[in-house]
Amino acid sequence: MRKYLIFILIACFMLMSFSLTVSANEKETTESFKPINEYEKDVTGDGNRENILLLGELFSNSSPYYRALQAEIRVDGDTKWTIPYNGGYDPNLEFIDLNHDGIQDILFQSPTGGSGGLYQYHLHTIQHNKLVEIPLPTQPVIGNFKGHFTAEIKLLPHYKPIEVDVSGRADDYIRLGIYNEDGKLLKNTPLFIDPIAYFEPVLISKSKGYGLKSYQNISGAYHADQLGTVETLWYFENKRWTILQTAFKPTPQ
Repeated sequence: MRKYLIFILIACFMLMSFSLTVSANEKETTESFKPINEYEKDVTGDGNRENILLLGELFSNSSPYYRALQAEIRVDGDTKWTIPYNGGYDPNLEFIDLNHDGIQDILFQSPTGGSGGLYQYHLHTIQHNKLVEIPLPTQPVIGNFKGHFTAEIKLLPHYKPIEVDVSGRADDYIRLGIYNEDGKLLKNTPLFIDPIAYFEPVLISKSKGYGLKSYQNISGAYHADQLGTVETLWYFENKRWTILQTAFKPTPQ
């Protein structure tokens, strides 16, 4: 009996120690997130402004990079929803009704810090007291080198291809073995098509409200060999994103 009581006491002690360790770790994790910005916005549609905190955990005290980010939506002083984000630099929240339900949505963007100028981005809305993420649009751009020092870009499958003169970069492409000196294409080479780098909220009209403008970089033989940018205007309607207009803006050679 005595051995049994000792066993119970040891088990209780171990359980208490584990609980204290977990609590300490949770407290340490919570305290490692520092406030970046604070907003007062009505994101539930109830007519009252909620308190929204943007928080981040710095990689180090000497680094501007946040290893993790999150937004906390507070109602009556209590955190009701938490939105986790990946790490990045200079994060920002914008509050715009992009799905046109009369309630402000939460658009998060943060530069990833890479050479391509890419941002991470997320769009959330609160519907029927539930936090919902709205997927942001993607554009299946296709590009390839063609003969006679030209490149061909298709913005959408049913769009007519755009022909881009790349003769100003001929020496580089000959050196890389893409063309010979006569402009003959020596090997099939796709262009570098980045994902959408950045979204910009744009007012379409007073009656239609806001949409998004996206920027997507296209490069030639290597990433720094930028040929231009695809700029596209999007509008959310019937639970999906629709392209209102799209165009390729060439980079001056």
